[in-house]
Amino acid sequence: MAKKPTRLPPVTLVLGGARSGKSAWAQQRIEDGLGSDWPTATYIATAEAGDAEMAERIARHKAQRDARWSTVETPIGVPRAIMEHTRDGQPVLVDCLTLWLSNMLLSERDVGAMTNALLGTLRTPPGPVVLVSNEVGLGLVPETPLGRSFRDAQGQLNQQVARAADQVVFVAAGLPLTLKENERHL
Repeated sequence: MAKKPTRLPPVTLVLGGARSGKSAWAQQRIEDGLGSDWPTATYIATAEAGDAEMAERIARHKAQRDARWSTVETPIGVPRAIMEHTRDGQPVLVDCLTLWLSNMLLSERDVGAMTNALLGTLRTPPGPVVLVSNEVGLGLVPETPLGRSFRDAQGQLNQQVARAADQVVFVAAGLPLTLKENERHL
């Protein structure tokens, strides 16, 4: 039986908690279309290996992708990378917006301007874009002002990207729950 082609909407946001299975679900969603809808995909990684544990996580993520994937590492330049790597309709997976936001805050970038740049690229991407982000507002209120500020900024970023997205999926325990799906892209 031939594999059913996978139609991805122009923009999909995948939300979930830490270790919820959101990255694996997003990657599988793109892989379901590899070979029939498009030959290759690009993984846009925002993580930086600041310590040995993080370096191991990054290596583990890379090992989970086969030769059909190319990887672009960019802790800050996500909007530009999306435009450069979705050419010819090829999909990109951005993993993850939470680390991207953290990187911007730590490097004292203008989060508002960078968010607007991201939203601009999501208006008419040349190919499907799947973005992964942590839902950080479901747990305890952070004890520190910095923690609360980060949680608030992450919530605002997620809301803005969700409004721009054609599809929003929440993943818990590896199970997807569709929160939004624009009919025009089905």
